[in-house]
Amino acid sequence: MQLLELSAVDLVTAIRRGEVSAVQAAEAFLDRITKLDGSINAFLHVDRTAALARAADVDKRRREGKPLGPLAGLPVAVKDALCTSDQPTTCASKMLAGYRPPYDAHVVARLRQADAVLVGKTNMDEFAMGGSNENSAFGAVHNPWDLARAPGGSSGGSAACVAADMAPVAIGSDTGGSIRQPAGLCGITGLKPTYGRISRRGLVAFASSLDQIGPMARSAADCALVMETIAGHDPGDATSLADDVPRYTDLLEKPLTGLRIGRVPEHFGPGLDPEVAHGVEEAFAAFKAAGATIHDVELPHAKYGIATYYLVAPCEASSNLARYDGAHYGHRAESGSGHRSAAKAGGEFESPLVEMYCRSRAEGFGPEVKRRIMLGTYALSAGYYEAFYAKALRVRRLIRQDYLDAFAKVDLIGGPVSPTPAFPLGEKTSDPLAMYLVDMYTVGTNLAGIGGISFPCGFTKGGLPIGFQLQGPALSEPLLLRAADRYQQLTDWHSKRPPLPA
Repeated sequence: MQLLELSAVDLVTAIRRGEVSAVQAAEAFLDRITKLDGSINAFLHVDRTAALARAADVDKRRREGKPLGPLAGLPVAVKDALCTSDQPTTCASKMLAGYRPPYDAHVVARLRQADAVLVGKTNMDEFAMGGSNENSAFGAVHNPWDLARAPGGSSGGSAACVAADMAPVAIGSDTGGSIRQPAGLCGITGLKPTYGRISRRGLVAFASSLDQIGPMARSAADCALVMETIAGHDPGDATSLADDVPRYTDLLEKPLTGLRIGRVPEHFGPGLDPEVAHGVEEAFAAFKAAGATIHDVELPHAKYGIATYYLVAPCEASSNLARYDGAHYGHRAESGSGHRSAAKAGGEFESPLVEMYCRSRAEGFGPEVKRRIMLGTYALSAGYYEAFYAKALRVRRLIRQDYLDAFAKVDLIGGPVSPTPAFPLGEKTSDPLAMYLVDMYTVGTNLAGIGGISFPCGFTKGGLPIGFQLQGPALSEPLLLRAADRYQQLTDWHSKRPPLPA
């Protein structure tokens, strides 16, 4: 039995039946991490001892006939933006280097209750701000399909570790495409659930009205399995939805006959790589052959999505990250002056406290985080609030209405995840606008608060994955997962492995 190639569903079943032990499974993936992560850099922290102890406890309770959780023995990697009481949570930032939270995020607690085995914390763009995972203070993540290329971001470490078989499942977060875009570039499946479907308690906030946690795995069926554990109401999160959680895995088998999938013609204009366009059109054809119908729909305000997102998100980030000042949270600069770049005109600070604040933030935050804080602070400042932030909120409402109008005509909307396949590391770092445009097809999902799923639909001639995205109305996760699973039953793109050591 090739443990590393088993799906999460099959691995959980094999452990439950005693065909393989939880310790054997954990050791296989931990050994894979040891072998490969030096070249991929997907993990920021791995706790082998704790993971093996957890797995041994699962095996012991199974032998004793005691009840086990639905994910018993399943190795899971967790994005380093989610709090873990027994491992550091850094958000890939010097600001939180070495920080160990006093509690688990709600999702992490649910994974533990389900008897999953947490193998480690994955690398990411600093504070989830980025589309290439090059903004990490601890080094870029490398795409397993081509180590010279980016894995996407901000959940690039989670995507890369699944693609490289270093974990069968990983947890990511998605603010503007940060689950779906890296899933697309790394050839795996990633689900961004409806806003509020999964509790955000314990997720270090980037943009609170946009952030959402979700699963990343090889297949939609594996994502469905994990969703049954991590979705659901949390009284500790005021935005958490109280709707019952369905048995996602039981709803996958229904055929696609009669399913209406929308296609947005504007998504196939200038800027879309021809090979990506071809792969996406082939996916539409596969859905049509499976019984779905394809209909052109309009999202007239989608062209304003990037501009709207890069006002709303930085404004919320400016507020959320204000707490990291060296006094309340985060890195504190050493006493003493000398950093005049942060000083007032005239070369002096207002007070030693202000100096400490300025120097701590200057030292702790990376360039992209500083850029977004400054953009958000400017847009919220007196005289500019109405012209920028308030206007962006009005456009956001129009974008949401476009989706509501479209879903009155179709059940789901399909299209590309990213305009290009994985791009070379360093290609876009000097051009922030070019980097922002990699999310042009994904930000609308977050602005509207709806669900979306990304999965592979082919490869370029150079061997790079091509991602296909489905978007659905609020709480349409059962349909999104079913449609993706049906597609994956008819194709084998999701089972392809990158050319890494066996």
